[in-house]
Amino acid sequence: MFEYENAFSRNIGWITRQEQSVIRQSKIAIGGLGGAGGEHALTLARMGFENFHLSDFDEFEIHNFNRQAGAFMSTVGKHKCSTMADMIRDINPNANIKEFPTGLNEENINAFFEGVDVYVDGIDFFALSARKLVYQAAQDRGIPNLLAAPLGLGVSLVCFTKDSMGFDEYYRFSESKSDEESFIKLLIGLSPALLHTKYLADASAANFKEQRGPSTPMAIKLCSGLLVSNVFKLILKRGKVVTAPRVLQFDAYRDKFVTSYCPFGNGGPIQRLKYLIAKKTVS
Repeated sequence: MFEYENAFSRNIGWITRQEQSVIRQSKIAIGGLGGAGGEHALTLARMGFENFHLSDFDEFEIHNFNRQAGAFMSTVGKHKCSTMADMIRDINPNANIKEFPTGLNEENINAFFEGVDVYVDGIDFFALSARKLVYQAAQDRGIPNLLAAPLGLGVSLVCFTKDSMGFDEYYRFSESKSDEESFIKLLIGLSPALLHTKYLADASAANFKEQRGPSTPMAIKLCSGLLVSNVFKLILKRGKVVTAPRVLQFDAYRDKFVTSYCPFGNGGPIQRLKYLIAKKTVS
């Protein structure tokens, strides 16, 4: 029979029993449950979080197999939202989960953020309008917003809080003249050090016009470890959390860890130069 205290007893030591209770009572919203988002959901569940708002309108397909936690032959054609909710409940049958299986929009965004302590961004890289909507909603409510991006064989973490630089001041989306320009701004904002660009073996696989890019399962695992560690710190209010305009990047291929500082976001001269470099790579 399932017992919460027994299921998550091995967490105790790194956290106290009182802190485990705080985790149990907290509510996490996750937008997007494919690659990184699905992995985050399971890692959070194994940490003992049991209150979730989950959103994804998509279904699992075979091309998801290389990286997505819920992608199996048995789940092809099944909705990601309900599948990941079932997987969370398989870890914790007492989990309280509210599903948003049609995605996020102006009509349901208030319900999605109701009572939420932290927002975890797992939205597809190219879902620009959804990301802007959700980021603005989180910012308006003072809810921490974390995105761990899988890049090559590494991860990049950007965190926005009520005390950090705002998301548009950082990315400068509102100044973009096209979606492609915003995609590139998102990329260089996520990866100011551009660590992953040194070993891209086939540049043709990264094409923003066709809205596609390569991925690895190792990067997804790294994403979840880094992101959930920072959710842990935010919820328990202990440990330093690096927030925008600073970005954490780790690349396992190059054995490098970098904390980048972009005081003017993508508006700074160095970031503008990186924009031109990245545009040549992905166009």
